[in-house]
Amino acid sequence: MIDLAQVSYGYGAGTLLNDMTLQVQPGSFHFLTGPSGAGKTTFLKLCYGELVPSQGAISLFDCDTRQMTRDEVAMMRRRVGVVHQDCQFLDHLSVAENIALPLTVSGRAINDPQELNELLAWVGLTHQADARPPELSGGERQRAALARAVVMSPDVILADEPTGNVDWEMSLRLLTLLVELNKLGKTVVIATHDMNLIRQAKAQVQARVLRLSGGQLHTAGADL
Repeated sequence: MIDLAQVSYGYGAGTLLNDMTLQVQPGSFHFLTGPSGAGKTTFLKLCYGELVPSQGAISLFDCDTRQMTRDEVAMMRRRVGVVHQDCQFLDHLSVAENIALPLTVSGRAINDPQELNELLAWVGLTHQADARPPELSGGERQRAALARAVVMSPDVILADEPTGNVDWEMSLRLLTLLVELNKLGKTVVIATHDMNLIRQAKAQVQARVLRLSGGQLHTAGADL
């Protein structure tokens, strides 16, 4: 599904990530850890084609990202849901409209409004469907971002520090939602510095822990 072969990437003259090799299998669950500045966000951007490697190759759904056209990358991203660390919304649209925005941009109409209502209920935002993003709390924004990421029913969900700006109770709620997606067969990769969150996942899901350190990608022990 996502294959990295001896991938390196750097900004300017420096190398941030070096000689990474990894296979992310369909239906797997990965945590990506590492100190601030280790390259977790860059790694995720490589995984969804926002960046291409300086060296090595990345294959997404059996396609080499170096060989993909802009249109092909756009089509591929419909199969990847991304939850950004700093989730951005269009403040003039309602929460429901923001969540449905990927469908609107791709030209896909909401054939059954009930599906959107069910998604809002799944993330606990039914009561905020008509609100504007500035009215949301931090936890509500993160849940809205997750709903937007999965509205296209992607095969892969990449979440960049999804619990970084919320309290522990909300962190657990977001984790539960991501675990539910994985149990539905979705591949999940979560970048986080929160080891307590990883430990909490132990009872819920079988996951592989990856660690970025010194530009290298390491497997941090056995399955949780």
